Amino acid sequence: MIVTEQQPAPSPARDLLVSETFGPTFQGEGVSSGQQALFVRLAACNLSCRWCDTPFTWDWSTFDRSAETQHVSIIDLVRWAAGFETKLVVVTGGEPLLQRDRLTELAILLEIAGKRVEIETNGTLVPGAALAASATRFNVSVKLAHSGVTQERRIRPDAIRALADMSACNWKFVVQQPGDLDEIADLEARFGLEPIWVMPAGTQDASTLAVMRALADEVLVRGWNLTPRLHILLWGDIRGR
Repeated sequence: MIVTEQQPAPSPARDLLVSETFGPTFQGEGVSSGQQALFVRLAACNLSCRWCDTPFTWDWSTFDRSAETQHVSIIDLVRWAAGFETKLVVVTGGEPLLQRDRLTELAILLEIAGKRVEIETNGTLVPGAALAASATRFNVSVKLAHSGVTQERRIRPDAIRALADMSACNWKFVVQQPGDLDEIADLEARFGLEPIWVMPAGTQDASTLAVMRALADEVLVRGWNLTPRLHILLWGDIRGR
């Protein structure tokens, strides 16, 4: 698999490398689950999780980069979002912070347009002060061992600590089985993470519900939150929902 390790270089300078935009739909995960949202999915990622449900954003050994990505100007993205009454804009990926500088400008202009901006990230990159001040919330999904990514790549202490110091930050962990919860607890203790959201792995409604049911009691005992993958429960593994 070919993984983009460095920040993409869109051209001209104020473009972002975009995989897709879609909505209005519902935010399917985490603290804003169920809220109406628009999605801007950026291309490229610095990890290669074995269960990734959006490999079309980064796996150029399987997908055609020219067909799956496009350079879109920040102004056009803001105009697109401003065309809807929906207030929440979720920037996801891929890994959005690979395009941090241009993402900061997008977040600032979306805020001026009256939008709330949530940025989803894998917690391996530092957002920087300007982006931290512009985004309403960061949804940080640090990857666990079952991702198949080495610990050195997926656990970046400096980035995790920088994000943990921010007040508008939630921690969302993809879990396959109850045994994964001990790994989350270790990260919680090491970095002081809160609040924590546990999300089941799965791209089918039956398997997603099964994992949630297996996790629910233990998540309660540990004082964490449980989030569905609402879009999977409603529409299955369909792009653009």
